[in-house]
Amino acid sequence: MELTIHTTESAPAESKPILDGIASDLGLVPNMAATIATSPALLSAFDGLRRAVQSAELDATSREVAGVAVGVAVDNHYGVAFHSTVLGTLGVEEAELERMRAGRPPADGRLAAVYDLARQIVLSRGKVDDDAIARAQQAGYSSSEILEVVAECTFAGLVGVVDNLVDRVKLDEFLTPRAWG
Repeated sequence: MELTIHTTESAPAESKPILDGIASDLGLVPNMAATIATSPALLSAFDGLRRAVQSAELDATSREVAGVAVGVAVDNHYGVAFHSTVLGTLGVEEAELERMRAGRPPADGRLAAVYDLARQIVLSRGKVDDDAIARAQQAGYSSSEILEVVAECTFAGLVGVVDNLVDRVKLDEFLTPRAWG
């Protein structure tokens, strides 16, 4: 499927204020949002999920680790590049990024628990084994944070579906150093 990477000028009228809000928050409109703008309904869902996961109590590093896990699991090149870029700005070491991008959990036990949980959530369609939940709880994640991992998986899964549907959304320039796949 081929979709346009919209600008705020070319997007459908209902998408323009959402794109303006994203640009205000991020300083730019990422190509993923610009592509999704073809459908104002999907763009609204995308933006709602984006805002929800960013406002959650789950710490940013755990959230982004979950995003990488989902991206690798669903072959989402855009998402892996995006989450890897953010993790790099959060100070995650290159060796850890490479581990995760290769489909292996990070060495840190807490982050490994969230990586494995997110991976299981998407690969098993939510039929996660009790051990994965127990490992996440033992690593210090609350029930609320575990549910927020589900929200991140939903958001990252949406991005992955779009990325795969259009046979790869063109990476933004700021993501190309972390291209994956």
